[in-house]
Amino acid sequence: MNTDFADWLRARPDERLRELVAARPELVTPVPAHVDGLAIRATSPSATGRALDRLDRFALAVVETLLVITGDDGPGLGYDALRAALARSVAAGQEPALDAPLRETVERLRGLALVYGPDDALRPAPGVRDVSEFPAGLGPPAAEAFRDHPPERLAALLDAVGPAGGDVAAGLPGGGDRTGGAAERLGRLLAAEGVVPRLLDGVGPQARAALEELAWGPPAGRLPNARREVGLEATRSPVEQLLARGLLAATGEESVVLPREVGLALRGGRVHRDLSPCPPAPAGTARDPALADRTAAGQAFTFVRTVEELCERWGVDPPGTLRTGGLAVRDLKRTATLLDLPEWVAALAVEVAYAAGLIAASAPVDGEWLPTTAYDAWRVRATEDRWAALAAAWLAGDRVPGLAGERDDRDRLLNALHPELRRPAAAEVRARTLAVLAAGPGLAPSADSVRERLAFEQPRRRGADRDRLAGFTLREAEQLGVTGLGVLSTFGRALLPGKDAAAAEALAPLLPEPVDHVVLQADLTAVAPGPLTSDLGRRLALAADVESTGGATVYRFGESSIRRALDAGVGADELVAMLERHSATPVPQPLRYLVADVARRHGRLRVGSAGAYVRCDDPAVLDEVMADRRAVPLRLRRLAPTVVVSRASRPTVVDTLRSLGYSPVAESIEGDVMVTRADSRRTERQPMPRPAGTVSGPDPEMVAAAVRAIRAGDEAHRARRHPVPAPDGQVPRSPSTGTITALREAIRQGARVWIGYLDSQGHATSRILEPARMEGGYLTAYDETRAAVHRFALHRITGVADLQ
Repeated sequence: MNTDFADWLRARPDERLRELVAARPELVTPVPAHVDGLAIRATSPSATGRALDRLDRFALAVVETLLVITGDDGPGLGYDALRAALARSVAAGQEPALDAPLRETVERLRGLALVYGPDDALRPAPGVRDVSEFPAGLGPPAAEAFRDHPPERLAALLDAVGPAGGDVAAGLPGGGDRTGGAAERLGRLLAAEGVVPRLLDGVGPQARAALEELAWGPPAGRLPNARREVGLEATRSPVEQLLARGLLAATGEESVVLPREVGLALRGGRVHRDLSPCPPAPAGTARDPALADRTAAGQAFTFVRTVEELCERWGVDPPGTLRTGGLAVRDLKRTATLLDLPEWVAALAVEVAYAAGLIAASAPVDGEWLPTTAYDAWRVRATEDRWAALAAAWLAGDRVPGLAGERDDRDRLLNALHPELRRPAAAEVRARTLAVLAAGPGLAPSADSVRERLAFEQPRRRGADRDRLAGFTLREAEQLGVTGLGVLSTFGRALLPGKDAAAAEALAPLLPEPVDHVVLQADLTAVAPGPLTSDLGRRLALAADVESTGGATVYRFGESSIRRALDAGVGADELVAMLERHSATPVPQPLRYLVADVARRHGRLRVGSAGAYVRCDDPAVLDEVMADRRAVPLRLRRLAPTVVVSRASRPTVVDTLRSLGYSPVAESIEGDVMVTRADSRRTERQPMPRPAGTVSGPDPEMVAAAVRAIRAGDEAHRARRHPVPAPDGQVPRSPSTGTITALREAIRQGARVWIGYLDSQGHATSRILEPARMEGGYLTAYDETRAAVHRFALHRITGVADLQ
């Protein structure tokens, strides 16, 4: 841990420390005992890498410029020198536009503790250099690149690089580190003005072309026998020309690197090729915002109904879970066919329903995918609220539906609902992609401009993965109704800050009003002039088949659909009454006849268990069945004028007779008619892992309390303050609810409290605490009786009392 950095951090006002903790909450999980501990955690590789990943291209360029120009132990860089170095990398004429963004960026980097020091000595924080292998695509300094070369080789390189190098060989230090001084001098020579151009004049065009390929990074390459001994007179290839002049350094037996000084000379002194302080503006097609909102609202309504239909179908006929987890390919295809959707849209609906907790596996192994009990509560909510729940789950989720059907790096198929569809960066990329769309109201940005903007905002992210996730986001947002015609909708914009209620409120006026009536026609069809209410939609779907969809949905009644309703326990009179109640026109005569005819024949044959038996009050019907050659496989045998039996099972007899045009029903042992439509089944909602990308910022009061605890611990750490004795008297005792309330109030006010605490042996002890934060059943506080920061289990705190 760098002492200068810790002292700088200690000197920061509390307000700046609170900004640091709010921007990097992982630094106080748990709360460090003092500022030195905070500095150590802030400079750790994982924490530093996470902070650098949050930087945009310009902020990262500022950090990289400091890394390139400053050394590990050298002086810091002044603000004016930093600005001059960055100005060489921006396009001509853009230098004046650098001032405001640079000042803001430097302050932001200080706030993130990635850069520290005053304006006349800015330095990258310790740890930043360790996680930046090739800053700005430049290789290591020559002193580092050549440090492992033998003394004789370094002497030859010094002779080749500069006329003053001839007397260096005799002056090489002996002992253990015999090459350090020579390598540093070689670096100074290469950095001298005019040295690299002079060396380049002595190499051929192929050697120069090889250097140009390495100039803008990556600066490392592979070369067989890289450590070969090559003199200026013995060079036979372009690469040997570079090795002999120190323009390339061998870092291994088969690896070479371009020294930083050579790279900067090839770049003309620029650290970056084309640097812009401002993000690129989105480019695309302008759309009418009102039209985009109406289009998005239509998509939102359709997606809600799709999820509802999915859950209804899976509640009756659920698909099984694979042993490896997920949904089988054939089940996804069948679901897509039933929903009349492309497979990728069906996979999206399945994944969003899962993310929203509407479906879950009934068992980890050999279970089924079933709607959860939460689905029943979701189903009765208003359409806009249902959409907001689905869209929020999609936006915050870490699963990637677009990967369903692809294969992983081990050539294993990734099924929908498979555990391997999780990607930690998914939620962040979705939010950033929609934020790009929000930057241009009424604009449908092109996919290329979105990717270009994300590349500016997240330069350290893996580009290919980020671009794929962005592509999935644009496609899925359009399907969910978050966007319409490529434009972020008004209610989609309200969804971005996580305000589900505001998004639902903005969507409500744009949704079509559900209708509770249909138009019955003489051709045995029913036309729904708009979206039906959920109850009517389910009743009609039971008694009729969807023939076409669009502006109006057309349902067709047929013998099989009427029988399906009768099999489900709906009586003929009840069905006709329902149609009369919800029809804008009188029930046509042909439809009445169809219902009456199917009902008349329905249930005349009764199939029970023998193997199976068939009974009918009309012997003539059984005569007809016995005479039908197609019934021969059932091997029917007559026991009485109204009863025949079969060796086949009851379901087989029922299905066979239905295929012959009859309408049998199954009956129980007691002779009661069995409703053949399975009841909708449910499973318990499973807890979903909370994606890291959706975790909101820490509560300001918790941040302030954490900073107070760090300051108190630091004061004790530096002053070597002795522990404070606990007060005399009875150990505090209070109800658990009062204890929690008192601790929260102490955290809010920054006050000290006296608590009773049971140790591991169950003995009651007294503590004087300054509480910092309370979460997960634990209290983090500065313990004045121990002069250190500790975590206390809440269930062991017997009570809280104020200090007098």
